[in-house]
Amino acid sequence: MRYGWTTGACATAATTAAYTALLTGEFPDPVEVELPQGRRPAFALATERLDADSATAGVIKDAGDDPDVTHGALILSTVRRGEPGSGVTFRAGVGVGTITLPGLPLPVGEPAINPVPRRLMTEAVRRVAAAFGDSGDVVVEISVPEGEELARQTWNPRLGILGGLSILGTTGVVVPYSCSAWIDSIRRGVDVARALGHEHVAGATGSTSERAVAERYGLPETALLDMGDFAGAVLKYVKRHPVPRLTIAGGFAKMSKLAAGHLDLHSKRSQVDLALLASLAPEPLAARILEANTALHALQLSQEAGFPIGEAVADRARAFAASVLDPAPVAVDVLVIDRAGNVVGVSEPPSGAGS
Repeated sequence: MRYGWTTGACATAATTAAYTALLTGEFPDPVEVELPQGRRPAFALATERLDADSATAGVIKDAGDDPDVTHGALILSTVRRGEPGSGVTFRAGVGVGTITLPGLPLPVGEPAINPVPRRLMTEAVRRVAAAFGDSGDVVVEISVPEGEELARQTWNPRLGILGGLSILGTTGVVVPYSCSAWIDSIRRGVDVARALGHEHVAGATGSTSERAVAERYGLPETALLDMGDFAGAVLKYVKRHPVPRLTIAGGFAKMSKLAAGHLDLHSKRSQVDLALLASLAPEPLAARILEANTALHALQLSQEAGFPIGEAVADRARAFAASVLDPAPVAVDVLVIDRAGNVVGVSEPPSGAGS
């Protein structure tokens, strides 16, 4: 599958072109940039604008074959001269968010331009300054015209990044379906929750289970983690950065996978083990579960028989989650939800767990 480029790489290319034009009056097109791991891609410019005080260049983000919400977005960099000795200063333009909550890699009030893209742009400014004998004291304003709308499809509002997108990337390269951005968002969500002093956070596989866990425990939005299929990412990060209590909530099928010891709950990487579900049930129900078509069918058969298989799955999933978290001082519980959003299984942490 075709690789793509991060918003940080695109912003670096646009900044390089804009600063060069500010000094020379000409935009390099295409513009080559240096990225980590020795990559030196060249980017075509989509926008060029030069006036007496500033230069603006734009690059269209190509995310390759990754289903990235920012694919096709215009990333703009406007470069102006800064105060002598100020170095490189970053500002958020239209469509780039501002940090409003603690716990992220940048202080509250800063533009949501992450540390690695800042470093890449700063290094690019230094190279251009050295090539043309300038001081490198500039203000770099990054904009994404559609960024505020696109940000609604990301974690940014929940993380307290308001007004638009984050400028992201650690290598400059988007690996198709790498899931790295989602896992990074999970980690940042834990960081924000800890910084806000939340003692109870919850990871949910989807919106239905998230609503159920929020209603049950009265958790604020900043304590909720959009876990998706990445139960392992939540458990491993919370193990290294503990909170007193963690709830894992999800549908019956996905929690069945967790109960079977799977940390990645995606259908391409783990399957429901009907034999395991059958082992949790008495006969003759166990034999019928072995012949079930799906996890939902197994749940329906159990409900018809009056057997609380959701509780059994929750207990086993909680035990496995606790083993992953051990020895971190985290009390973990599991909620199992059906498709209608009803809780069909709960496993609370033992008394004193996590203390």
